[in-house]
Amino acid sequence: MTEQVLSVQDLQLGIANEHDMAIAVNRIAFSIAPGETCALLGESGCGKSLTAMAIMQLLPPAVQIINGSNIQFNQHNLATLPEVKLRQYRGHRVGIVFQEPMTSLNPVLTIGDQIAEAVKAHERLPSAALKQHVIELLNDVGIPDPQQRYNEYPYQLSGGMKQRVMIAIAIAGKPDLLIADEPTTALDVTIQAQILALLKQLQTKTGMAILLITHDLAIVNEVADRLMIMYAGKIVEQATCQAFFADPLHPYSKKLLAALPTIHKRDQPLATIAGQVPFPEPAKQGCYFADRCDYTQTICNTHTPRWLLPKEQHGVLCHRYDPRYQHFFTTKVAQKTTSKQTLSATKTEDVILQVHDLKIHFPIYKGLIKHVVGHVKAVDGVSFNLRRQQTLALVGESGCGKTTLGKGLLQLNPLSAGEVIFAGELVRQRMQIIFQDPFASMNPRMLVGDIISEGMRAHRIGKNAQERQQRIDTLLAQVGLPVSSKSRYPHEFSGGQRQRICIARALAVEPELIICDEPTSALDVSVQAQILNLLKRLQVELGLSYLFITHNLAVVAYLADSVAVMYLGRIVEYGNVNEILTMPKHPYTQALLAAVPKLDKKHSNKAKEDQRNITGELPSPINPPKGCHFAPRCPHVMEQCHKVYPRKTQLSDSHYVHCYLYTH
Repeated sequence: MTEQVLSVQDLQLGIANEHDMAIAVNRIAFSIAPGETCALLGESGCGKSLTAMAIMQLLPPAVQIINGSNIQFNQHNLATLPEVKLRQYRGHRVGIVFQEPMTSLNPVLTIGDQIAEAVKAHERLPSAALKQHVIELLNDVGIPDPQQRYNEYPYQLSGGMKQRVMIAIAIAGKPDLLIADEPTTALDVTIQAQILALLKQLQTKTGMAILLITHDLAIVNEVADRLMIMYAGKIVEQATCQAFFADPLHPYSKKLLAALPTIHKRDQPLATIAGQVPFPEPAKQGCYFADRCDYTQTICNTHTPRWLLPKEQHGVLCHRYDPRYQHFFTTKVAQKTTSKQTLSATKTEDVILQVHDLKIHFPIYKGLIKHVVGHVKAVDGVSFNLRRQQTLALVGESGCGKTTLGKGLLQLNPLSAGEVIFAGELVRQRMQIIFQDPFASMNPRMLVGDIISEGMRAHRIGKNAQERQQRIDTLLAQVGLPVSSKSRYPHEFSGGQRQRICIARALAVEPELIICDEPTSALDVSVQAQILNLLKRLQVELGLSYLFITHNLAVVAYLADSVAVMYLGRIVEYGNVNEILTMPKHPYTQALLAAVPKLDKKHSNKAKEDQRNITGELPSPINPPKGCHFAPRCPHVMEQCHKVYPRKTQLSDSHYVHCYLYTH
């Protein structure tokens, strides 16, 4: 049997409260072999990150390892080692990459100093040799011009660059195990592909094992060898990726896969998981998933399931596979999944929003008299039409101008040129916006009812306070929240519930168009499915139009009617959703689609080949490249691409592109 780098047995983590010890991670066991990538996934709050912190012995003060837990790393139990001994392992034998690089890096130290600090903790080198080693690490993680980057600060780097620096710090001690905790969640799909490819290259070069913590099943399918599904502090399924995606066993696993949006589910609601992940109770018997499961029987609430191996190397924690209890499940259970009613908005040719040559340039000031020395060309000549009761998706990398454009339509950003015509008028009263972070977009000191009614009072909707309260009750019911929610504060709700409150607030002033700025990017896949279903239902019932800003192309496939692909302040390709997703023409659109992790292995290998065609990151909007803005990264670049920006080429009535490959 292969010797394991990491072997976790009977790991229990407790959180002390006033009365007893709540079990946050409940007797889990797993192992990782050298050179293996093992993924740990599940919804927020299931215990994934706490498990990673327990391995590193970096748990918060309120969380403690319960006696009997065993974390064997190269034949040493990390759970019992004193702090002095643990320092020999952290960063040296075990490295970690956190989810948010900006909060993990020191803003007042240069990149070179921070990586050097990690090297010096485990290796003594002369000053010149130390600097050379740091530059080699920067080069290993694919940072261009490492000599210059050595002296730069975190704020001077993009998100992808900062994550590469975090990886350089993590591998500085040449670890046997790298823990990657949601390393690509905050990154664009193209940068995400680069980071995942980098981790694979480093693993091949060094032979290190990787524990990948994520909630993205497609990423797991792309890069992992094995996966573990975690729910309410327990591992409920464990298998090779090939076996899992061919036939998931646990009802929770099946629901996670069913909740993923795809183009084939466009006209029906996504499958959802009712309720939320429960907080583990010390004395609770039975299965924690029973309240949300389609197959629940009496035995599920009275007896705790045991670990079973229905297939070779494919384990599951479920009574359905236990020979002692299978007779309880012989009768077919009525499924609790979402009904398959059609969710299609009425198609119309009426244009509700017209945008003509819109420009949003931010001046750059210098000196005491604030002399303008240049402009950030965030949006640089954008035109499009949005039809009534339809959804236009605006996609592209971070920094391309998507959010700036969305705010510009509402005059939240001043326009430098162009015009926005809403329903034939230059107004914004009937347009609303839903922001990416629901908690940050609400006043934490206001009750939910006051948050929703604020817009109604401003626009004088409702004759009196009583009528407004009645409308608040109706809105809360529309978005699936109890009426009692209006008397609570934002911090008392989950992320999905907060986004529902923001949707209710947007609906309060009876809008016809809602700008949705990444409204599901911070949500688990099951909660994302609930919000997407809600948005689709409201569109059908209220006749709404959406401008949906996102970088999640799976959401685009499910929700959008048309797609505008944006790059460095300009739309480079526009078409209906089928044209863009199945027949992309612009090299940038092709690169975006190729970089998306896929559950279908047949298309995955082709995508990996195409990913090599796009490198680097978005150029600065202060000084965009001459000619086609995508030319420095394009695999098909020609001489003329560097001279003049390509004109619009109409490929069909609904499809156009700005690219010299299609000019005649």
